[in-house]
Amino acid sequence: MTVAPRVRIQTQDFDLSAEVAQLRAGQAGIGAVCSFVGTVRDHSEGSTVAAMTLEHYPGMTESSIEAMIDEAHRRFDILGARVVHRVGPLAPTDQIMMVAVVSAHRGQSFQACEFLMDYLKTQAPFWKKESTPEGARWVDARVSDDDALARWGLHLPNA
Repeated sequence: MTVAPRVRIQTQDFDLSAEVAQLRAGQAGIGAVCSFVGTVRDHSEGSTVAAMTLEHYPGMTESSIEAMIDEAHRRFDILGARVVHRVGPLAPTDQIMMVAVVSAHRGQSFQACEFLMDYLKTQAPFWKKESTPEGARWVDARVSDDDALARWGLHLPNA
């Protein structure tokens, strides 16, 4: 039996239901599943966004996210987690990424999912460029994302 990877970086879209089904497969102790899917917005910082392009460092990005999942396992009583993140050109309403966490109880899944999202937003090496009527622009790190990570006792520089 092939075990699906915990982290995938890809250009193609994903199916949340299929990802969760793979994550749950063969684990009878699962009582909770928490998931989050991020999508491309059609506006940002007062401008219309026509498209977004995401870039990453292959290998480095996957290793960084794997370390995040390892940390979630240390902090929370979870049975599994998966992160799928897209790269390349995307249009408004396209799915960008997903985090799914399974555990015996919902509280641990909720917390681990939120922790992974906060960690992912600041520590995973991705770069986003938005195409707007004013031209293309790189998306800067947000202080609110750093503040969200700090709630977990992590005061790390934005990657």
